[in-house]
Amino acid sequence: MASLLDKVGTLIKANLHYLVDQALKQNSMAVIDQYIREVEDNLDKLEDAAATVGGQVKTLNRKYVEFEAKATELDRNIDVMLQQGRDDLAVAAQSKLNSTQRLVDNYREQYERQKSEYEKLLDAKLKLEAKLTTIKQEREELQALLDLAKAKEITTKTISSLDDLVGTGDDDIGRIAESIRTRLDTASARGEMVAARLDAQMDEVLERSTLDAQLAERKKRLGLE
Repeated sequence: MASLLDKVGTLIKANLHYLVDQALKQNSMAVIDQYIREVEDNLDKLEDAAATVGGQVKTLNRKYVEFEAKATELDRNIDVMLQQGRDDLAVAAQSKLNSTQRLVDNYREQYERQKSEYEKLLDAKLKLEAKLTTIKQEREELQALLDLAKAKEITTKTISSLDDLVGTGDDDIGRIAESIRTRLDTASARGEMVAARLDAQMDEVLERSTLDAQLAERKKRLGLE
């Protein structure tokens, strides 16, 4: 039992901040998970031990109460026997009372010792459960931090890979860009040519219209219409 309480005491005294720091340094939950497994395993053992010792405490208390009642009855009977002049019976009863009283004292000592042990087990169980609750909460926060760190690492690697890709593909990208610019220039030139033709056609149309108007005016003056 002492060995179990020593192990539990070590787990209770464990520095959770140190465990979290180690997990962060190793970028792994292994340290935390191992601690949780040990705590849960020892909690099971504590529960079994507490149930066993708790049962013994109840048994010892029952025996203590039972023999104390017998001792009280014997003590009362001895007084009655002496009052009746039955010293022979009183002697036998006194001897039995002495034996019974030794049993009472023995059961009381065992009861108090086991009760103290039982209370230690219950106290250790409560403290270890509280420690387990705390480290599980820490684990959730730590997992979130590690997930975030891993996501950042992936992002950094991705950006680095893209930078490397751009670096190794500058010539190709430059040729593609130049090709696109050439096509744009060609399209622009063609647009300008089309616009020029339209302008020329418009000019021709306007010029012909002007000429026709001048001729019509002249015919009208000459009375040729």
